[in-house]
Amino acid sequence: MTRIEGGDERWPLLPAILAALGLVTGLIAHWIIGTGYQAQIGAGRLALLSFVSVSAIVFGFVVIRADLIRSAAFALGCGAVAALILYFNGATSGWSSSEGWRLVCLALAIGIAAPLFQAGREGGFRPISYPLAHDHAWTNAVLWCLGWAFVVVVMLLSWLLAALFDLIGIELLSDLLRKEWFWRPLVGLAFGLGLALLREQRRIVGLLQTVAMLVLGVLAPVLAVGLGLFLIALPFTGLQPLWEATKSTTPILLACAVGALLLVNAVIGNGGDDAPRNRVLRWAALVLAVAILPLVVIAQVSTGLRIGQYGYTPERLWGLTFVVIATVVAVAYLVSVIRGRGAWAERVRSANLYLAMIVCGVALLLATPLVSFNAISTRDQVARLESGKVAPDKFDWRALAFDFGEPGRKALERFKASKNEAIRKGATEAATARYRWDAPDGTQAVREESLDKTLRILPAGTPLPAELRQAIAETWECRAERCTLAFLPGGKEAVLLAHSQFTSQSTPSDTPVAKMQVVGNARYGGTDAVRRYVIANGKWADAAEAAKSSTETASDVRAAAAGLDAGEIEVRPVQRRQVFVGGVPVGDPFE
Repeated sequence: MTRIEGGDERWPLLPAILAALGLVTGLIAHWIIGTGYQAQIGAGRLALLSFVSVSAIVFGFVVIRADLIRSAAFALGCGAVAALILYFNGATSGWSSSEGWRLVCLALAIGIAAPLFQAGREGGFRPISYPLAHDHAWTNAVLWCLGWAFVVVVMLLSWLLAALFDLIGIELLSDLLRKEWFWRPLVGLAFGLGLALLREQRRIVGLLQTVAMLVLGVLAPVLAVGLGLFLIALPFTGLQPLWEATKSTTPILLACAVGALLLVNAVIGNGGDDAPRNRVLRWAALVLAVAILPLVVIAQVSTGLRIGQYGYTPERLWGLTFVVIATVVAVAYLVSVIRGRGAWAERVRSANLYLAMIVCGVALLLATPLVSFNAISTRDQVARLESGKVAPDKFDWRALAFDFGEPGRKALERFKASKNEAIRKGATEAATARYRWDAPDGTQAVREESLDKTLRILPAGTPLPAELRQAIAETWECRAERCTLAFLPGGKEAVLLAHSQFTSQSTPSDTPVAKMQVVGNARYGGTDAVRRYVIANGKWADAAEAAKSSTETASDVRAAAAGLDAGEIEVRPVQRRQVFVGGVPVGDPFE
């Protein structure tokens, strides 16, 4: 008999049980979610949905015939914890933009707890065996991926059969697959059945797990060389290019650290016969284990600089949390390497067990509303505003309205009664904004201020009207590149030329071809190269928008439609103008 887990023999009823469980879970989920698009889900429905789905999924992974009661108890416990967390997090209408990280932490905590439970069950819940925990963790990951792959295959096959029957005029299956009450239970049934069938094929899953770890192990030397060269180059390049190149320095570094962590464990395995014999792989794993700490230290510096400059936000606090966790892991790995020397891998395996328990507990805590990054961020940003560290026109009101959850919205309500007119105006605009892009985020004032460095005005000394300055600041071409604003005779028209569109692509020459290449993008770039502004209704506005609003009236549309029906189509000559730079036409003609 083929053995599945913990001495349990193959269970013929397992596919039927998990398939039925998946089907019922899909039906209950449909009943909870309902039909159509649901923009908001109440806390009670969300808690019930999480309890049902999490309990069913966890049960499918941990259940064995010899231990049904404890398996069910563990699954129901995980579902209850998930339900309580989501219930106290509140309805989705009150979630902030960073609430997704709570769900990630919840999934991480459950994903770590499941293999620890499976390994502890097999060992009688005495000191948990690392080889068992390691094996279950990788097996669960493979089963998860294969289970969803099975769902994709089932759905593709269903649609193929539906298309086949459509050919002979039987559209029943196509209609059913478009019904939410049908395809949701079908997905649950497919996942449950696929999971059960795959669990019974222990040898095949084990083989796929071995292949996955082998592939990851082969990638270890590649990442080790890359990270090694990166760290060697840093003393020569300095850290400044890291801050200038991108605002995603911390996520990139943490991603590299996580990749190094996974590859180290893929190479060292669970010990014994699973240990690598290839010297290149062993040295690559050693380099990766040591390289994690420098990466994390640089991430610490990056995160600290961002917080020092712009204060706390939920995203930065989540980043800081992940950096702290990564630091603990990196220090544990470095200490294991130093103290273990030749047997460092064994110490890393031992440390992994304790690190998994720590991360599981911390992730579970972070998933709860006990730690409110929204409240912390709101207090910090409000203090920066009230202390004058940030001017009201440069303050990110949009974040308070849409990113900081309930604490941010309460702060806005308080600021709406502020005695400071600028603060009151910003808070009111943000509180009444229907969409996040309608709320001010402070970047407009920064961009307008930067125009003093990037914008040249012709004729020199011509004053720049406030509404025209605002319109130019909104264009992306002038945010970091030089631009020229030329007022046309009469002072009622102006054209904006972006220098970045005038790029030379050949050796300067007087030939017509060279001239065309010199103006390159400007000649054919249209509005990207040339923007025209006019005074409309006493205010400066984009000429294209002003012309559109003044000509496209309802009567014009009716007249054009009637003329088209009557066949009254003619071509008339139209006199147009165009901007010339250095004697070369650029941009599009205009009236």
